[in-house]
Amino acid sequence: MFEDIPSFKNWLKIEKINRGYSSEQKFYIETHDHQRLILRISDIANYEQKKKEFEVIQKFFGLGFLMSKPIEIGICNNSQHVYLLLSWIDGNDLEIELPKLSQEMQYTLGRKAGEILKKIHSLEVSASDIPQTTKIQKKIRQIELYENSSLRISGDEIALDFVKKNIFSIWSKPPVYLHGDFHPGNLILTENKEIGVIDFNRYEIGDPYEEFNKLESFGTEVSIPYCIGQIDSYFNNQVPNDFWEILAIYVAHTSLYSIKWAESYGLEEIRTMTSICRKSFAHYNDFKSIIPSWYPQKN
Repeated sequence: MFEDIPSFKNWLKIEKINRGYSSEQKFYIETHDHQRLILRISDIANYEQKKKEFEVIQKFFGLGFLMSKPIEIGICNNSQHVYLLLSWIDGNDLEIELPKLSQEMQYTLGRKAGEILKKIHSLEVSASDIPQTTKIQKKIRQIELYENSSLRISGDEIALDFVKKNIFSIWSKPPVYLHGDFHPGNLILTENKEIGVIDFNRYEIGDPYEEFNKLESFGTEVSIPYCIGQIDSYFNNQVPNDFWEILAIYVAHTSLYSIKWAESYGLEEIRTMTSICRKSFAHYNDFKSIIPSWYPQKN
């Protein structure tokens, strides 16, 4: 698979990475000249998509925050696959490290993450990249898939009604480049307590407020102070009310649809997403409130 990658002869160590939901194959690489890299392999059918992804990652890299540096893109394995080669960030997964830290440090790291996210969203979107349609119709279809499935949970009626009544309020902001999966599981904590960003393969262009959706799904499980810090920092401590209104819609939609999405991954994943859904219902008082209970009310 690797022999027609130009730098392959300089590789000393290759280890497969088995984590995440991506269909890509990922490998950790060490070279003879002591470089540490990550290799991402996809089917050749994704070549144009991956070429565009590489270009966007290059734009992100120019913003000046710590992230995987894009090194090269090419075709390998007798033209059956496309590969991306990026630099490795030394450190530990933020989601593992956060619970070990003081709440004050967790909040501080959340603020650092919020600053990074603001930089990502500040990148000017090329006119040719602006979507011609929003994701509203896609999300309506997704919620219908859940509603018509055998996986519905008891007490979901209020959340379903909330999504249906408010779904046309999303995408009210100008579209921006999104990381697409921004949460502690895709962030690295370095030795000097800086944050590095990895896994840009779900990047997209869309509603900046949707980027915060993963805080509820994955962030609050790890560190509520981090989640508060990310929001406070992004909005310079002045969180607008329309943010909470829109985020609640995304959370309600994701909470429900994720259960249906998990179906192809098996019973254990369905149980996990059902648990996250129940947690979100509690945080939002069954979506009678638009501000989650974990965020402190500030005068």
